Amino acid sequence: MATRRLLADLVASFAATSPGTDVLVESVGGVDAAKRVAAGEPFDGVVLASGAIDKLIAQGHVLEGTRMDLVKSPMAAAVRAGAMRPAIATEGDVRQAILAARHVGYSTGPSGDHLLALFERWGISAAVHGKLVQARPGIPVASLVAGGEAELGFQQLSELLHVQGIQIVGLLPEAIQGTTTFSGGIARTSTQVERVRDLFAFMASPAVAGIVRTHGMEPALV
Repeated sequence: MATRRLLADLVASFAATSPGTDVLVESVGGVDAAKRVAAGEPFDGVVLASGAIDKLIAQGHVLEGTRMDLVKSPMAAAVRAGAMRPAIATEGDVRQAILAARHVGYSTGPSGDHLLALFERWGISAAVHGKLVQARPGIPVASLVAGGEAELGFQQLSELLHVQGIQIVGLLPEAIQGTTTFSGGIARTSTQVERVRDLFAFMASPAVAGIVRTHGMEPALV
C-alpha cells in the first residue's frame, strides 16, 4: 500500500511513452499481495518490500533473477492534526515520545517489524505492549491517528503524506531509520515477461526520479 499512489503515477507515465500499453495495478496490503501471488493467482508482476520478493523467489512464485529494486521509502512519525508535536530529533527523543504516548499505531508491514525490533533493543516491549495499536492489513496507520485510535503513529512517509486529519512530525533520525526498499519481480504466472521487465526498468530509471520524490521516496538506484 505504501507504493499505491506512486505506482499509479508511474504506470500513467509509462503508458504515455508506450502507446497501446494497458497496465492494470491492483493495490492491496503487502501480506495479502504475497499470499495471492503464492496462491498462484495470474499476475504478471508484483511490487513488495525486497525481503518479501526474495521470499517469493525462493518459493518459486517469482522468477529468479527478475527482482529489480525500485524505490527506497523512509519511516516517519505522525500525530493528529492540531496535537502537540513530540521531539523526535534523536533516538532518545523517539523512545521517550513512545513511552509518553497513550497509544502507538504501527503497521503489519516492514515498518511495523522495524518498530517492534526497536522496542526489543530498547528493552521496552513489555512496557509498551498494552498501548500498541496495529493497523489491519491494507489500512494505513494514518487512519488510526486521524481517528484518534493512536496518539502517535509510525509508517513509511509515503503512506502519511496527503492524509487529512494528521500532521507529520518528521522522519525518524538516521540512527534508527527503517528505510524499506520496494522491489518489483516477475510472477511465475506472467505471460508477458519482457514487457514487465521493460515496465520495471522504466520505474527504476532516472527519468522518473522526480515522480518518485513527490511521493516521499527516493530512487533505489541513486
